[in-house]
Amino acid sequence: MWLGKVADTIYRLLSPFSRVLLIIGSAMLMVIMLLTAADVAFRYFFNKPINGAFDLTEYLMVIVFAFALPYCTIKKGHIKVDILMSHLSEKVQAIITGILAPLSLGLFSLIVWQTMVAVQIQHGTNIVSSVLLIPRYPFLGLLFFGYACFVIVLLADFFKLLSEVIRK
Repeated sequence: MWLGKVADTIYRLLSPFSRVLLIIGSAMLMVIMLLTAADVAFRYFFNKPINGAFDLTEYLMVIVFAFALPYCTIKKGHIKVDILMSHLSEKVQAIITGILAPLSLGLFSLIVWQTMVAVQIQHGTNIVSSVLLIPRYPFLGLLFFGYACFVIVLLADFFKLLSEVIRK
C-alpha cells in the first residue's frame, strides 16, 4: 500500500535528523545542568549568583523539549495508559487509536500554526528576556521547528494506521 510506503519514507528520512536534534537537545540539557550547578555554587560560596541564569535556563529548556519531541515520537517513547488499554480487546484498542490519531494530528497541526503566528507577532514586537534582554522569537521559532517535525511524525503514524486499516 502506498500510504505505508510514504510513512516508511518519512520515518527513514526523519529518524537520523531526529537523532541529531536529540543530541543537540541533550547537549542543551547538559548546559542547563552545568549552569544551574555553577549558579548554586557561586551563590553559596561567593554570594554572587550568575546574572541571567534563569533566562538562559528558560530558553534552553525550550530547545531541550522541542528537539527531543520528534525522536521520542518516532521511538514511541511517550507514556501510554497501558493499564486501561491492556484490558481492552485489540479491536477496541484499534478503534481508540483510530480516533485519537487524527485528533492528535489535527490538534498539533493547530499548535504548529499558532506557534508560527506567535513567532511572527513576537518578532514584530521584539519581546526580550528580563535580565539578559535576549529576544524571545528565535526560541519560539525553534519550538515551531520541533513541533513541525513532531507533526510530520504524527502524519507518518496516521498514514501507517490507514494502510493497516485498508490492508485488513
